[in-house]
Amino acid sequence: MKTYTPSISEIKREWFVVDAKDRILGRLATRVASLLMGKGKPHFTPHLDVGDYVIVINADKVVLSGKKQNTKTYYRYTGYPGGLKSVVFSKYVKEKPEELFTHAVWGMLPKNKLGRKMLSKLFVYRGNKHPHQAQKPEPLKL
Repeated sequence: MKTYTPSISEIKREWFVVDAKDRILGRLATRVASLLMGKGKPHFTPHLDVGDYVIVINADKVVLSGKKQNTKTYYRYTGYPGGLKSVVFSKYVKEKPEELFTHAVWGMLPKNKLGRKMLSKLFVYRGNKHPHQAQKPEPLKL
């Protein structure tokens, strides 16, 4: 018995639009990461990119549960002495909500070439407008 592996011509990709308004960041990011990987498809294969394209709108209106709005802090290190930078969630979501959501999804994808390819199918926008009308994306109810 041989293991079935879908060929590239058999992979059908769909486009989905997800509205992030008043949604919890982590719970929404897990659903989006699962769509990007293709985990819900019957021909899911861990070593192939079989996922769909995802457009996230209203990324600036995403929330956190509990009191984390003002206490959750994101850190990054520049590589220089004294170069530890920190940003609070409430400031980060106002300045760079696209980067914030992409960071949350990237944490849930594989950390290799395949994960980077999956992340390239994610499009995040601040408002409720996006330039992907030609692809006829389907609204996704979560």
